[in-house]
Amino acid sequence: MYKKNRFISLMAAAGLSFTATVNAAEVDLRFAHFWPANSGIAKTLASWGEAVEAESNGRINVEIYPSQTLAKATQTYDSVVRGIADVGAIIQGYTANRFPLSQIVELPGIVHTGEQGSCVLQKLYDEGDLDSEYQDAHVLFMFTHGPGHIHTKGKPVTKPEDLAGLMIRRPTVVVGDLLEGLGGEPVGLPAPDMYSAMQRGTINGVTLPWEAMASFRLNELADQHTQVGLYSLAFVVTMNKDTYAGMPEDLKKVIDDNTGMRWAEKLGKAYDELDLVGVQQAKEMGHTINVVENGAENPAWKPTLQRVSEQYISGLDQQGLPAAKVYERAQTLSSACGA
Repeated sequence: MYKKNRFISLMAAAGLSFTATVNAAEVDLRFAHFWPANSGIAKTLASWGEAVEAESNGRINVEIYPSQTLAKATQTYDSVVRGIADVGAIIQGYTANRFPLSQIVELPGIVHTGEQGSCVLQKLYDEGDLDSEYQDAHVLFMFTHGPGHIHTKGKPVTKPEDLAGLMIRRPTVVVGDLLEGLGGEPVGLPAPDMYSAMQRGTINGVTLPWEAMASFRLNELADQHTQVGLYSLAFVVTMNKDTYAGMPEDLKKVIDDNTGMRWAEKLGKAYDELDLVGVQQAKEMGHTINVVENGAENPAWKPTLQRVSEQYISGLDQQGLPAAKVYERAQTLSSACGA
């Protein structure tokens, strides 16, 4: 009896081992991004991995590397191109002058919500207006956050003149130009470095959507908020071309089925929901929130913002890029996507 039971146990163990081998993932994808692991956007990106794993019946495994643990925020796109990461989510504006047409959606007046802005950006890509900027990677989907505002520590900003002499973190050069035009002094910093810089007094404030004020704990430091809709950032999730090309056709289809507008709008919607969390947190902490009437269209703000936007578009046109065409299309899509 002992020998029989031992034989059965050995066979069961061997069977388990065989099953584990059969069920082992055929493709392992390393997904790099900069959001904190416990943030809402990180969790939404993780849900993309979960969907891919489920739809491939476990043949694709997605391992998430948040908080710059695999690649720095400014280097994630190139890390995907070189194969250090297989998938990566980036802010296009973190690499200046590399995605200038994509960054047109950063300009005031185009993005009103994350979901609507994501629709605009994804449609621009789907229609071929941005193809030239992504020749070296396989694009999965694009998205934007909702309107970005000005958040300062100690000093309220109710009009552009109040920005004079203030060191304000800007996420991209485009946003920096907008701030400089308004009289502020823009400082370039990746998102993960903002908290320590404000804590030390290196900067007086930040430009961020409400979501990021909670995700990066900036509401702990900034107590003055100017809700003006200054800008909105563009994001893209890309995949290494060789990784994608080397996958079996049925697994490529799993990736293809999790590409494009559905995920673009899902990320944008997540931003909108998290914006509500960020602003509610600030209210509960007793902060001052100055809502600029009509936002970027306010007469005190619009002339400067419009001038800087026009300079950006004309500068790209002078480089031979179809910026005016893309900007006009983005404005049309802004209305269509918001309908």
